[in-house]
Amino acid sequence: MTTDTTTRTRKPRLRGERGPLASVALHLTLAVASVIAVFPPLWLLVTSLKPKDEAFTTDLVKDFTFSNYAHVLGETEFLTWLGNSLMVVGLTTVIGVFISATTGYAVSRFKFPGMRPLMWLLLVTQMFPVAVLIVPLYNLLATLGLLNQPVGLVITYLTIAIPFCAWMMKGYFDTIPVEIDEAGRVDGLNPFGVFWRLVLPLAKPGLAVTGFYSFITGWAEVAYASAFMTGEENLTLAGGLQTFVNQYTSDWGSLTASAVIVAVPAAVIFGFAQRHLVAGLTAGATKS
Repeated sequence: MTTDTTTRTRKPRLRGERGPLASVALHLTLAVASVIAVFPPLWLLVTSLKPKDEAFTTDLVKDFTFSNYAHVLGETEFLTWLGNSLMVVGLTTVIGVFISATTGYAVSRFKFPGMRPLMWLLLVTQMFPVAVLIVPLYNLLATLGLLNQPVGLVITYLTIAIPFCAWMMKGYFDTIPVEIDEAGRVDGLNPFGVFWRLVLPLAKPGLAVTGFYSFITGWAEVAYASAFMTGEENLTLAGGLQTFVNQYTSDWGSLTASAVIVAVPAAVIFGFAQRHLVAGLTAGATKS
């Protein structure tokens, strides 16, 4: 009798509802994954606050010091590298967003011969590994006299950022009703006026993703920056940080302090763009 009553009072599990053991396993897995994700940047920060002779110790900070940061900011070319990076990344982001937005809008709204091959070509360009492209790009920049020039690095980064961003912006513009364009033309706006004054303000999530991707492309890229820029006064952060640890020297304190400083602008940009990132990526991924 007791068994029958228990069976009748037990609530049936809804479809998709997790049991207690499954919930515990899920939360435990998420906790472990969070620790794994947070540990590297946390240990980087801890190491940057240690004296140089304690960089490889597994202890937490015993002798708390900012000497590594003082050395990086006052006795190296770090600020020069930072200025070079900000200039290159700023130009890459502004130009990349504008070209990607105009290209995506044109392909979304206008039909012309070769449109689909053009879109596929934009995707195919993303399939070439960096190692294959370094030599031809190096020769091309050398021929044009753009080695050791920020403009050459900007052009290189644009070839990485624009194809992906233009495809994604095309998908986002597809979600904006064409009736808005028609209403603008009725009011006397030309095609660029419709794009600039009516459609572009509605595409802020897509623009946020495009800007963030263009920024990260230039901020975190190492291979091209190391190959195309030489001389400490011309290096960006990606190339400059490699001078701290190489075959001749290993200044891990300066490297970790520099890495922490470099991470701050990326975190700030992500903080401003994060509320638009999910919407922009989702729209760009679900439309073609």
